[in-house]
Amino acid sequence: MTATHPETTTIGASLEISRILTGLWQVADMERGGAALDPEAGADALQAYADAGFTSFDMADHYGSAEIITGRLLQRYQGDSTRPGPKPRAFTKWCPEPGAMTADVVRAGVQARLERLGVRQVDLLQFHWWTFEHPAWLDALHELAELRERGLIAEIGVTNFDAAHLHLALADGIPVRTNQISFSLLDRRAAGALSDVCEAGGVRLLAYGTLAGGFLSAGWLGKPEPEVVPDWSGMKYHRFIQAIGGWDVYQGILAAAARIGEKHAVSIANVATRWVLDQAAVAGVIIGARLGEREHRADNLKLFGFALDAEDRAMLVEAFSKAQTIPGDCGDEYRKPPFLTASGDLSHHLSEVEKPYRAEKIPGREDAEWVLSGSEWEDVAGYCRARRVGDRIVVSGTTATAGVERAVAAGDAAAQTTFILDKIAASLAALGGTMEDVIRTRIYLTDERDALAVSKAHGRVFGDIKPANTLLCAGALIGDYKVEIEAEAVVSSC
Repeated sequence: MTATHPETTTIGASLEISRILTGLWQVADMERGGAALDPEAGADALQAYADAGFTSFDMADHYGSAEIITGRLLQRYQGDSTRPGPKPRAFTKWCPEPGAMTADVVRAGVQARLERLGVRQVDLLQFHWWTFEHPAWLDALHELAELRERGLIAEIGVTNFDAAHLHLALADGIPVRTNQISFSLLDRRAAGALSDVCEAGGVRLLAYGTLAGGFLSAGWLGKPEPEVVPDWSGMKYHRFIQAIGGWDVYQGILAAAARIGEKHAVSIANVATRWVLDQAAVAGVIIGARLGEREHRADNLKLFGFALDAEDRAMLVEAFSKAQTIPGDCGDEYRKPPFLTASGDLSHHLSEVEKPYRAEKIPGREDAEWVLSGSEWEDVAGYCRARRVGDRIVVSGTTATAGVERAVAAGDAAAQTTFILDKIAASLAALGGTMEDVIRTRIYLTDERDALAVSKAHGRVFGDIKPANTLLCAGALIGDYKVEIEAEAVVSSC
């Protein structure tokens, strides 16, 4: 049985969305030659989706003219109460380069989205940040929360946040409603710790990559592994296939989905998408469209006319058992090895990102450098954030402090640990070191009941590195800090 309209769900208090979101990232690809798409023709293509019940559109500041095209569609509904069906929803992303996130910078980023969409309020503003070692991401989210209070944003989302940093944002009081992440039969990372954080914090997932760049479709069933993958999306998800164990493992998952599809008279793509939609934390799945070219509305409607039963799920679990897990957490592919993206190694890109700290030569010491954070306490107490002499780096006791001596996530030791370890990583990076160079950490707690949560947060970063470690219950720390951590590193010469 084929449904006539997509399922809907509600994000936050009242933001109703289609559970199949139309992704507009291919607008940028269609405009790669330099000529922008005709906005009205593009809006006509989007209108066909909206009329079929696919009323939610996902875009970003860097998806070519996608915001402008969507804005033309939204203008058709302004003051027109005769148009059938619900008003379309525009979900866009702001992806600034890391740097100081002042109120003016954030307001300018949001204002640009408002102007391109031609609206007074963005339905869902999704924030992306390249490296958590730069702490200004939290400043940006607080400014976005302020703009939400002022009515310029209906709801706030994030993109490619791992479980630890989503938890940190929530613990610091940010009203995050969504997290857009990769989720598919091949990439099931989001079903773990991230879904647990979402359940506890009232966050919903918006899933992309559900069809793995087309690899989760009948066209690849039983086919040999390609020697060359020509398009960028395919290159990315081919790396995912290699990461789970290779082509034969992938073909096993594809074959299981094909058997289930045959049983229900639906496509492999339908089975793959339905499995993701059935995950408890998932609000919707984003399926890309090439406007005026390849459109799959009729096939997508079949998603809502069948259900996976226990036998189907067991068949998929059996296929999953032969696969390895994609390494790391959601979003790690953009921030750390093995960089499972189309271009592979992103070290060159991340090395160009503005650093929060800078190393300086210590006056009178040619063999030593230090990092100063600018805290007034460095001059009062006479210390530095971190110091390098030769190949040895020592990092001072570090607390979860942001801005002008503000305690981050007061009352949540695990969240504070995540923020602290990011600061330590940034300090080491300024002096030419990495977390892999750390040989010792010392942790000071105010409450022994936080030992497990803090240890897990420490283990998320150091699980494979395993430096020497001491954990002490100090009894009290100044202010709203529940944990303080110091570190020592020896930079490898090889």
